[in-house]
Amino acid sequence: MIVVTGGTGKLGRAIVEQLLKRTPATSLGVSTRDPEQARAFITAGVRVRKAGYDDPEAMRRAFEGATQVLLISSNAAAFGKDPIAHHENAIAAARAAGVKRIVYTSQISASPTSAFAPGLDHAKTEALLRDAGLAFTSLRNGFYASHALGVIANALERGELVAPEDGPYSWVAHADLAEAAAAVLLDEGRFDGPTPPLTGSEAIDFAGLAALATELGGRTIRRVVVSDDEYVARMTAAGMPAGAARFALGMFAAARRGEFAAVDPTLERLVGHRPVTLRALLEA
Repeated sequence: MIVVTGGTGKLGRAIVEQLLKRTPATSLGVSTRDPEQARAFITAGVRVRKAGYDDPEAMRRAFEGATQVLLISSNAAAFGKDPIAHHENAIAAARAAGVKRIVYTSQISASPTSAFAPGLDHAKTEALLRDAGLAFTSLRNGFYASHALGVIANALERGELVAPEDGPYSWVAHADLAEAAAAVLLDEGRFDGPTPPLTGSEAIDFAGLAALATELGGRTIRRVVVSDDEYVARMTAAGMPAGAARFALGMFAAARRGEFAAVDPTLERLVGHRPVTLRALLEA
């Protein structure tokens, strides 16, 4: 059995849906904090059990009978909590349940020297997985294209895209990453440890986003570069907590260092088709 944690979140749900196209529902499980949101999976025959990352015993029960667990990275940092503690709980629960392999949703910035706080967390989690004594695959996902769509929507509303100096981002759609995750889960001998970067076919910086928005949105979008301090001041003036603003600033610092710039053909090979482009997402 394959159990997907966070199976009712955006990425987790998409992964379960991809798995249902390829393997019987009875071979799949989902852990979620709210089983009501997994009603469609229950109807399809997927085993759904209630469990959150802060409840190790519930997670152990959710993982019972599983040979593999797809560990969706925790978003605890967004709520002032510790994602590493959540991942430790999940890994310990997997070991206690006799799970043989963990597939973890990491990111291409994963590094103990990353300027992006999630990159540091992903690196720490990969170290935990190496020390756990289980087989593991770490999916080094590119930067979510949904973030670019949000940036562009805001820019179209304001007529300008204001942000610090950045660098290229290898934007990639959730749907393609979900398809790749399903392929990796159903091929247990493939990828030991971190994968190559799982990206689209191009990397685009914020100036490129402004250009795309101008071309497709029907109005001129100016790319305005501000200093890091001015960015934080603007965000806090708009109501964002200072800590969150500095957290967001790390994305730009990491982009300037090229942490998100890698473009690799591995994702295309895994899914068997060209990943959807940012232009196509915008057109849609």
